[in-house]
Amino acid sequence: MDEFSALCQYTEVVPELIDACFRRASTRIKETLRDGVGGTTVCGVALALQDGAPYWLVFNIGDSRAYRYNSVRGSMAQISVDHSVVQELMDAGIVTPQDAAQHAERHVITRALETVTDPEPDYWMIPVEGGDQILLCSDGLTDELTDSDILDIWMNSDGPQATALALVHSALEAGGRDNITTVVVTSDVVGYAANTAAQRTAPLLAIPQLEPDLDPVQDSAVLANARAAERTRPRNVRS
Repeated sequence: MDEFSALCQYTEVVPELIDACFRRASTRIKETLRDGVGGTTVCGVALALQDGAPYWLVFNIGDSRAYRYNSVRGSMAQISVDHSVVQELMDAGIVTPQDAAQHAERHVITRALETVTDPEPDYWMIPVEGGDQILLCSDGLTDELTDSDILDIWMNSDGPQATALALVHSALEAGGRDNITTVVVTSDVVGYAANTAAQRTAPLLAIPQLEPDLDPVQDSAVLANARAAERTRPRNVRS
């Protein structure tokens, strides 16, 4: 999207900049569709700095997802939380994750960048580690592949481009019933930006943060706690 590509001019990003992109994109959608109804999901990642240290700033609205894989620890965890009816049913303990994959309302989303309401994205701050990779993907991928499938492909692919292509290919082989979009970003790309911006840092807003030295089991627990905390506070971080 044009509005979000404008973020490429910055060496580091804060949530307010991303929030402004959401608002401008929302205005453009409403002006383009006028009396029509429509929208889209958004999921992205940017580089943020806190006390001179690089952080992944992940943002999403809808049911596209962000995953983090660390090749050093061999662990993967979902970062984003789906804005969907099925996610709310899972949060309430009404359906299990296994049942959710086949639920009749699994594609009904509760938030989007659209014409009716103002956007309310969620944000996460995660310390960047060596060996980190972030996957951004549409539900066309996660409808066809389980988390175990994604991890297996990720662990056995040679680099981010190969991973992205292998994931799309596997999802197509599994059925490919919806648009399949994948982007893989590695921690290698943040070094230069972090070094050049280290002297221009300012404290960021309070957003759930994941600690860097956790094993896969702890990763899941911290993510669950962060998600629970996320639902007890205002959904956005606008000034």
